[in-house]
Amino acid sequence: MSATESATDPTTPRKGSSLKSMIVEVLLITLIAVGAGAAFAWFGPLHAAAQSEGGKTSAASAPASSVTCGPETTALLDLPPVVTNIGSPSDVWVRMEASVIFEAKAMPHPETIAAEIATDELAYLRTVTLAQLQGPIGLANIRQDLTDRAMIRSGGKITELVLRTLVVQ
Repeated sequence: MSATESATDPTTPRKGSSLKSMIVEVLLITLIAVGAGAAFAWFGPLHAAAQSEGGKTSAASAPASSVTCGPETTALLDLPPVVTNIGSPSDVWVRMEASVIFEAKAMPHPETIAAEIATDELAYLRTVTLAQLQGPIGLANIRQDLTDRAMIRSGGKITELVLRTLVVQ
């Protein structure tokens, strides 16, 4: 078989076509994921509204939930999600969702402190490097630093900050 026959042989794989097919597959998967997210964003509030009309409250409509732990009543409050780029490298983005556990009787209006804590999270994440986020030790250190900041901001009324999601892209 000569070199010209192998170049025109349809059974011989070409390098460019495999790269193109891989790009098409990645784009197709991305479009499917975006479509599923858009569908959830579109129909999610409709489902929550249908549940609340039936006399039931949905989890999304109640930001703080009470949990009894011994004689004190503690509550869990979801903080607003934080999306920002990190300090180094600056082209890496991070999205974090967190909740705080606090004593319900000690904080009558936790939403105001929650907004301040979210601002502190944003400022802190903008100083973090990618190496600090890597591995279980890095995650534990980030969680501890954010918990300490939340406790200082609230004057000790917040007992713990719980990281729900931390996505680095």
